[in-house]
Amino acid sequence: MRAKQKAAKNIDAYIARFPDEVQKILKKIRMTIRKAAPQAQETISYQIPAFTLKGHLVYFAAFKNHIGFYPPVAGGDAKFKNDKALYEGPNGNLRFALDKPVPYTLISKIVKFRLKENLARAQAKGTKNRIALARS
Repeated sequence: MRAKQKAAKNIDAYIARFPDEVQKILKKIRMTIRKAAPQAQETISYQIPAFTLKGHLVYFAAFKNHIGFYPPVAGGDAKFKNDKALYEGPNGNLRFALDKPVPYTLISKIVKFRLKENLARAQAKGTKNRIALARS
């Protein structure tokens, strides 16, 4: 991203800032997320593309040599943990090098995993609220 650019208003504007080859990757990541969570809402958060559904699902951002994918994902089976370990960077965030194939299948699995977590958390919160109301 160029220095001192205005914050993008939407994901299309964010993607348009990058060279064509990077745009292709960003568009494919976006479509992968959309397929994994079609009900999710697109937004810009922390000045980067984000998807939300019952809370934040995932964020992604382009850098000079990699695509960052956030937030860190804990849990999952051993294969899932091993697959994402190949791409873990600082603080558990994932880094997909621009000069290597992007693991779109892994991205899809992460989005579905995060969606499941968000829905379970929302359901548990709803259950707590119903119990609290019943006790009042």
